[in-house]
This record gives sequence, structure tokens and C-alpha cells, in this order.
Amino acid sequence: MNKLSNPFVTIGYVGPKYFCNRKEESKTILGSILGGTPMTLTSIRRIGKTGLIRHVLNQLPREVVGIYLDIQAAENLNGFMNILATSLVRAAPERSRPGKIIWEFVKKLRPVITFEHLSGMPQVTLDIKTRKAEPDIETILRFLEKQPFRVVIAIDEFQQILSFPEKRVDAWLRGIMQQLTNITFIFAGSQQHLMSDLFSSPSRPFYRSTSFMQINKIPAGEYMEFIGRLFGTGNRKIKEEVIGQIMGWTDLNTYYTQLLCNRIYSSGENVITTKSWQMEALKLIRESEMVFFGYREMLTAPQWLLLKALASEKKVSSPTAREFLQKYNLSGSATVLQSLQALIKKELVYKDYYTEGKSYYSVYDLLFQHWIRNLGTL
Repeated sequence: MNKLSNPFVTIGYVGPKYFCNRKEESKTILGSILGGTPMTLTSIRRIGKTGLIRHVLNQLPREVVGIYLDIQAAENLNGFMNILATSLVRAAPERSRPGKIIWEFVKKLRPVITFEHLSGMPQVTLDIKTRKAEPDIETILRFLEKQPFRVVIAIDEFQQILSFPEKRVDAWLRGIMQQLTNITFIFAGSQQHLMSDLFSSPSRPFYRSTSFMQINKIPAGEYMEFIGRLFGTGNRKIKEEVIGQIMGWTDLNTYYTQLLCNRIYSSGENVITTKSWQMEALKLIRESEMVFFGYREMLTAPQWLLLKALASEKKVSSPTAREFLQKYNLSGSATVLQSLQALIKKELVYKDYYTEGKSYYSVYDLLFQHWIRNLGTL
């Protein structure tokens, strides 16, 4: 792999050199799936779940083919099928033994194969106007089941199947998957309440069918060493104290930590100071202001007021507590609860837990949180 011009990757996975540890999680996931036990991974958004999955697939033995598909954009089973087919042809080089087998099979489905302009990666679309998607999905899975090589399929944002117009998609998929012994699945999702319902509810087909792992933030010590090392690769000097400030500002959120460090690195500063990173952080906030004004346009007045209050507090365990309501001039508890559920549904707010098990609510958009807290607009 060629050296990156900026080592702080914000999109995709480019190899272990630019991936921060998560050794224990990787070991657990890898051991489980190679042992034939499917896994369910959940986390809030932008903690690094997708990067971890790709990192694990990158560590698979050569005789095992890893297939990653993100189905967040799928609106129905037809969309799911096309994402599966595209992920299938991307999984192995066409000239490799597994790749030749996979490509020959996909060609039999009479796909339309195009190539993305920027990445050159293949994009597969199957003609599904005259037939249903279910048989093709089952055909693909049963084809993989018969191969001489093991297969691992990671389905990201798996909770998306709950929004498909087709009925009982989870029951249909579970019925097929439980017959497969050569394929091990990783199910991942960021809408934790939906993933919990899919895999923890006794009324659901996937109930207790996988091992379960909650992906948490990377420990500060590991991340500090990682950040210092990557700045060092470009002969950039940065003190541990300054790295600590950055991590405090991003609250160890993987995406925002990578994004801020990426911008700091791109600034060209050879010595990174407190002023250096604060200037880049302010630029990020200012660049997103139109997004924040957009929040106001899409929300009702009570929802907007609650969102601002949560951003101001960072973490709120009791959003209906009298002190909280009075401090931010919020309506009664019933209105707050209704607004809270709406914000969660819109994925502007998430619910998580402290290590001792107590729950709290927080705003997904870290930049918005800082905009409210530090700029005080609106």
C-alpha cells in the first residue's frame, strides 16, 4: 500500500497501518466467526464500527472470503439484492480462484455491470423488473454455501430490513440463513433499539441466534499513542497535552477525532499547538452552520428547544426532571418525551449508557453540540 498524503482516514478502510488498535474486539470477532458462530455488533454512529468490521475481514485467512455490504441505502429486497451482488464481485479479485468462481456465477444472472468513475470499482445491477428478488438472493446464498472456500458475510445497518415494504423479511432471511453451514454472518447496526428488538426479542426470528458485542469508544491511551504516531510519520510535532485536548473536544468519537486530526494535518503546520487545533475545529463548526439552521427548519419548536438543551448539557439522564425543564424553559414532561422520541427517530439524538448502567441522552452531531455550547447562536 502506498503512503497516504494524509494518514488520518475519514472514509473507508485502507489497511491496518491506519487503523487504531481494537485488538481485543478484533480477536473476539475473528475467533467467533471462524468458529462458525455469527455475531451481532451494535454501536452509536461514527464510533468506528464499520472500520472494525473491515479490519476483521482484512485479517481473514486467505482461504476465507469476506463479503461486506452496507444496506442502509436499500429501500426493499430488490435494493438488498443489488447491494449483495455488487459486494459479491468486489469481494475477491477476478483473477483469484474464488474470484473466478464468483464472477462466472454472477454473469449467469445477466447483470448490468458498470464501474464507478472515481474508484473504478464494479457496480452490479440485476434485471429484476420481471421477477422477484427473493429467489435471486436465495440463489446467491446457496451458491456460496456450495463453494470449497469458507465465506463470511457482514451486513452493516442490518436494522434497515425493518423498513422494507415486504412483510416479515427477518423471518424469511432467518429461514434461509439457518440452513447455511459454510457461511458465517456478522450483523451490525447503529440504531441500537431496533437491533436489540431484532436479536433480543423472543417474538423475533433472530432471537438469541448470535453472539452479541457492543462497540464502545477507543480507550484514550490507545488513541493518544495512535494520533502521536501518525503525526510523527509526517514529521509533525505534537505534545501529549495537545492530543489530550483534541480527544477531550471530540469526546473520543472516532469519526470526529479522525476528521479534526485530518484537517490539522492538512493545514501544513509542523508544530501543532492548542491554537492550531482550535482554529481547525472552529472552521469545521462554521462550515456546518447551514446544516444546523436546517435542523431548525425540519423540527417543531418543542423539538428544536429540546435539541438545543441536550446539546448544551452534552449528556442528560433525566430529560423530564423539573430542574432540566425549568433551566431551558421546556414544556411539560409529556411534550418533552414526545419530542425526545421524534429526535431519536430522526437520528439527531441517541440513547446510551454509562459504564455503571445508567442511561443518558446525547446529540449525535458533535459539531452542533459545540456550536450551541460555544457560540450561543439562536
